[in-house]
Amino acid sequence: MNEAPENVRLIGGEMLLWSDMSNMGGITDWRGAALELINRMIPESGRVLLVGPHPQLLVDDVVARAPTAAVLLRSYPDACALGERHPELEVFCGRLEVFHAEEPYDLVLALDGLSRTHSAEAPAAAWIESLDALAALVAPGGRLALGVRNDLGVDRFLEARPADREGADDQWAPHGFDPSYPSGPGALDGGLESAGLSVQRCYAAYPGRQAPRALLAREALAFDLPEALTFPLSARGGDRMLVADPLRLTRLVFRHRLGEELAPLWLAVATRPPHHDPAEEEGLPLGLIEEGAALYELTHTGTRRLPDGEERPIPAGRVVEEILVEACAREDVRTVRELLADLATWLEAGGGVSAATDSLVYDGERFAAISPAAPPATTPEPRVVLCRILWRFAVRLLAAGHHHPWPWPLEADQLTLTLCGMADRPCDPGDLDLARKLDAELGQPAELAEQAPTYRDLLGSRDRLADQLTAALARISRLETKLSYRERELVRAKAKLRRTQRKATAYRRTLGYRLSRRLARPRKVARRFIRLLSG
Repeated sequence: MNEAPENVRLIGGEMLLWSDMSNMGGITDWRGAALELINRMIPESGRVLLVGPHPQLLVDDVVARAPTAAVLLRSYPDACALGERHPELEVFCGRLEVFHAEEPYDLVLALDGLSRTHSAEAPAAAWIESLDALAALVAPGGRLALGVRNDLGVDRFLEARPADREGADDQWAPHGFDPSYPSGPGALDGGLESAGLSVQRCYAAYPGRQAPRALLAREALAFDLPEALTFPLSARGGDRMLVADPLRLTRLVFRHRLGEELAPLWLAVATRPPHHDPAEEEGLPLGLIEEGAALYELTHTGTRRLPDGEERPIPAGRVVEEILVEACAREDVRTVRELLADLATWLEAGGGVSAATDSLVYDGERFAAISPAAPPATTPEPRVVLCRILWRFAVRLLAAGHHHPWPWPLEADQLTLTLCGMADRPCDPGDLDLARKLDAELGQPAELAEQAPTYRDLLGSRDRLADQLTAALARISRLETKLSYRERELVRAKAKLRRTQRKATAYRRTLGYRLSRRLARPRKVARRFIRLLSG
C-alpha cells in the first residue's frame, strides 16, 4: 500500500484495493443544474462535507467555492488521488457509520446516495441507519442535499437491462432487499423527518439517473407543465437498450401528473432545526433545466436564462412533431396538409430559421420555438428552411417506426419531397441538398436516425413481418394446391396420350389398315397424273 498524503485520514472500514472512480458508469454524472443548486447552498462562512463519490468537476467546484471543505470516501485509492489533487482538502477514508466529526457541517452533500458509503468488509447498514449517521453530521440550521434513486422511475420502464445489479462489482447487496429504502416521495420525506431533518424542497431529476439535465421541484410538478417544458426531458442517450420510446412514455408521465412519483432520481434538500431562515428556502430555485450549454431557471411565470438573462414566458401549445405523428397514425392527410401549409406560411413571414418539428409548439393559431437557437450566418430561402424541417421529421418518423399513410417502404428523401408537396411548396433534390447543408451548419443532426429502435419497435416490426410472412405462406399454399392439381391433370393427360398412341400403333398393325393403305396408293398416283395432264 502506498503512503497516503498528509491530508488523508483513515477512519476504519476503508477499502484498500477498491476504486469507485474507476467505473463512473454507475455514479450519477451531475452537471450544470446540480452545480447551480449547490452553489446557491454553499455558505459564505461554514464547513462543507461531501459524502461518497462525486464527479470530479463537482468536487473541484465545491472545493473552490467553500470556505472549508472535507470529503468522506470509502476507497483508499480514490482518497489518495483526491488528496494529491487538492492538498488543502481534508479527506477521510472509511465507512460512514464509523465516521465521527469533531464539529458538524453547515452543508452535507451526498448526491450519489448512500449505497457507496458502505464497505465490503462489513455488512451494509440499512438505508435508514445510514441516513441517521449522515443526518448526525449536519449542524443546527445546516443543510443536507441527498440523492435517492427511484426503483420505479420512468427510466426503469425504458431500460431493458436489469437495473438492480447493473453489472457493477460494487452491488454486493442490492437495496431492493432493504425495506427501509424509500418507496416514494412520501417515504423519503418520512425518513428525513425521522432523522431529525425538515424537508425544504424535493426535486425530481430528469431524464435519467445516469446524467440528469433537469431538476423540477414538487411545487412545479403539481401543475400541468407546458409541453414546451416537458418535451425535451425525455431524450435518449448513450448505448441504452430501450424497451419503449422514451418520448411517448415520459410525456404520459407528465400528462398524468406523475412526474415526482416516477422520477428517475430524487434530490432532497433538508435542514436541521431549530435555526431555519425562510429566506433560504425562497432562494432555492423552482427548477433548473439544461439545454445544451445553456442553463435555465424555472420561475412561476416562465424561464430565465442564467446567469443574467431576461425572464420569458413558456410558449403554450402542443409540440408540432406529436401533432404530425398522431395525424399520420390516423392517416389524417388533411390535418397534415393544413398544418404544413400553416408552417410554410409562418416561415415565409419570418419564422425561426433554426426551427424543427420537435422544437416548435402550435396552439392552433401561431407557432413558437421551445428553445430558440442561433441562426446561421446567411439566411436561406424559406423553401429550403421548410425542406430541412420536413426532412428532419421524415428521418425521425421512419427511424422510430411510426405508421404513416404513404407507400411503404419509402426513404426519408422521398417522404420529404412528398411532404413539401403537401405543404404546397414543391421542392426538388437540389433543395434537399441545401436543406442537409443547412442542418449541418446549425449543428442539429437528426439523432434518431443513428439509434437502434426500441424493443417495442422491434416487436412491432416482428408482428408486421409475421403478418406478411403468414400472408405469403398462405399464397404459397394456394399456389402449391393449384400446382398439384395441374400436375395431376398433366399426368392424366400424358396417360391418355400414351393410351391413344398405343391404340394407334395397334391399329396400324392390323390387316385391314395395311390393305387400305395399299389400295389407296394407286388412286393417289392416278390423281397426280390427271392433275399433270390438266396443266
